[in-house]
This record gives sequence, structure tokens and C-alpha cells, in this order.
Amino acid sequence: MSVPVAIRASAERLVIAATMGPTIHDVHAWRFKVVPGLIEVHADPDRFRPAHDPAGRGLHLSSGAALVNLRLAAAQLGYEAVVRLLPDVGRPTVLATVRLAGHHRVTRQERLLYASTLKPFASLSATAGTCPSLPVVNELGEAARLEGAALRLLPPILGATVQRAVLTTRGDSPAEWLRAGQALQRVLLSGTARSVSMSFVHEGLHVPGAQDVIEPGEVPQVLLQLTQAVPARTLAGLLKPSEDRKDEGQRHWEWVR
Repeated sequence: MSVPVAIRASAERLVIAATMGPTIHDVHAWRFKVVPGLIEVHADPDRFRPAHDPAGRGLHLSSGAALVNLRLAAAQLGYEAVVRLLPDVGRPTVLATVRLAGHHRVTRQERLLYASTLKPFASLSATAGTCPSLPVVNELGEAARLEGAALRLLPPILGATVQRAVLTTRGDSPAEWLRAGQALQRVLLSGTARSVSMSFVHEGLHVPGAQDVIEPGEVPQVLLQLTQAVPARTLAGLLKPSEDRKDEGQRHWEWVR
């Protein structure tokens, strides 16, 4: 089947855009292949085969994340990206196919998320932060829901400045790992747009207390910690000059408690 030159050129441009965006692993465990009418996402186990992940769960999570970058890039070019997960049982390394369908009118949210793909993820650090507000947490939960997953909040730790949450799916198959990867990527990009820093764990996952917040049939896939960055103006307001140390002409600062 022949493919219009414009569509093939767009597909190749999307592949470049998707590979440039951040994903959940530094090593890309996948590769894109442009074929007539489709973009295929292939697993590349030789590049990511840790001994503690023989089933390739992390590989599927990473590939799902790359799919989100690809879809967002397609939206910027005005294409509807139709994704099919695990389309060919005879070729298990083909994790997904993406078909560029009819015209798509890009949304403001898609523009924001795509802009976030051009930035590195903000990981948790020693900088000042606070637990994200409920509206922000709800927005991240909606991002997960749109990808077929759920973001369940864990009970807060007394005095902590981070909000813990667990990303869950309905089942624990390779297809659900791909969905979890897409959900995680969308949550990370949404967090970047909202100045929320995150860290996450998906290997050897054991989440104490998760059974108290998840629904029957849900499987924990990723444990996240979220913190909202404190704006510079707010941070400055938390500081005051120290009155008891003005020696050597220096002004010393202390936290207001």
C-alpha cells in the first residue's frame, strides 16, 4: 500500500519528536519503525533487560511512556493518533501501532503537555516544597484516568512535605503495563506543567497500605511521591533577617517557624 509523501514525512517527524521527549528510563527500550500506513513501536530487549525484570515489565512501562510523546507530537501536527496495543500475537516484539487518522484540533491541554516534553522531568530534591493542593492532585488523577489507570492517594506521613500515591491498573498483563506507562508519562508531564516534582518506583514494588485505598481488581504498578515547588516569592516570604547575628556586616537568614 502506498502512503502519501506528506503523511510519511509527518510520521518520520513524529518519530523524531517522540524520541526527543523525556521518558521514565534514561535508556530507550523501544524503537519506532515507519511502515505503510502505520508507525510501529518495537521492544528492544537488548538495550533494556535488567536481571530483576525478566518479564519485561519495565520495558513495557517505558514504551508506553514513549507512546504518549508520539501522540502529543501528532496532535501538534493536526493528526488524530489511533493506538492499538499488542496488535500481532505472531510478533510479540511489536508492542503497539499508531495510525495517523483524520484531522485533529489540538487542545490547550495537549499544547501544555507537549511543551512539558521539551523539559526534563523535575525530580524530588532538597529544595523547599509542600504537598500539592487537592485540585492539583485531582488533575493528576484525571491524567491517569484518561490513560485507563487510576492514581490512588496513600495516607499522609505526619510532618512530610510529599504526597504519596500509587498508580494502579485493572490487571497485570503486558497490555496493562503499557497502559501504566502511558498513565505515568501523562502524570509526569501534567506535574511538570504544574511545577510538581516527582519520584517514582516500579521495580520490586511493595506498597504498605495500598490495599486500603485501591479498589478490588486493581494492581499497583508504580509508587509515586509528589511535592509542589514553592514559588520564589513565597520562599522569600518565609525568610527573615536574623537579629542576633549582624557581625562582620553580613546579614544572616533563618527560617520563620
